[in-house]
Amino acid sequence: MNIAHDYDAILVVSFGGPERDEDVMPFLENVTRGRNIPRERLLEVAGHYRHFGGRSPINDQCRTLIGALEAELREHGPYLPIYWGNRNWHPFLTDTLRKMKDDGIKRALAFVTSAYSSYSGCRQYRENLKAAQETLGGEAPAVDKLRVFYNHPGFIAACAERVQEAFDRLPPGERAAARLVFTAHSIPMSMAAGCDYQKQLEEACRLVAETLGIAGYRLAYQSRSGSPSQPWLEPDVLDCLRQLRGEGAETVVISPIGFVSDHMEVLYDLDTEARDLVSELGMRMERAETVGSHPKFVSMIRELILERIDGSLPKRAIGRFGPYHDVCPETCCPTGARRPA
Repeated sequence: MNIAHDYDAILVVSFGGPERDEDVMPFLENVTRGRNIPRERLLEVAGHYRHFGGRSPINDQCRTLIGALEAELREHGPYLPIYWGNRNWHPFLTDTLRKMKDDGIKRALAFVTSAYSSYSGCRQYRENLKAAQETLGGEAPAVDKLRVFYNHPGFIAACAERVQEAFDRLPPGERAAARLVFTAHSIPMSMAAGCDYQKQLEEACRLVAETLGIAGYRLAYQSRSGSPSQPWLEPDVLDCLRQLRGEGAETVVISPIGFVSDHMEVLYDLDTEARDLVSELGMRMERAETVGSHPKFVSMIRELILERIDGSLPKRAIGRFGPYHDVCPETCCPTGARRPA
């Protein structure tokens, strides 16, 4: 596919994660810099990572996604070199942009591994990119971020297939009565009040459940941190599981729809803590995989690239809200409680 355009690279932007035990505390210090998180809390979270040998799965899953996207673009076009930079661990965004500059890259499209709009999932990544560009000076590549994709049909289809696979792993006699719980990372209520995060999550859950013909489901939140006095989005997934058991549920499928790949929060908060609780409650649990490098998800990324370089192409979205904006306004996704006028 040959379409004239001004882009000469794709930049995959992600959260990053440690890959060995000695990296865990430096990584967590990067994540929490400026947030006054008590040392005791950092040590507690470090224990989660060390439970898995100090290696987060997120970097490996980024490598797999990049390999799949590279193959997709080589086969179907438009072929562009792919670079990868993280917010919190190697390869850091500044180092990646420096490599892009040295390679002669002038303008790139950024795919951020976050499907939803929030400060931490959208605006902060734009701030990270700007800071990296300022560090490099005037010769840094220009970078345009692709839109969020929570209601793109490719994302919804990939999520639905992952959920269906989880249901299919249940014994046939348990599938009809199994309860579906979607989860996403909780954020402070003050942050949620200024962005569309919660609305977008609720819509994505509705669309996936509708695709599968599931009438009853719940959205719960996980992985909250910060001061206990600060309100965060609820219910917590563990409280949700207790409530379902109290209602007589015996089997649950959990879909971490708020994550596109397995973060440590998925491995520990769901595969460890939630699974342990389910066992204590005498329930059965299946956890749906994240979309990862699902072919429909990879194809969606290519579609987002194409729609941006060829303005005549339709921007696909399903559900009630239509496609999100390409260029985020300056007031988009603030950290404060009030939504800008």
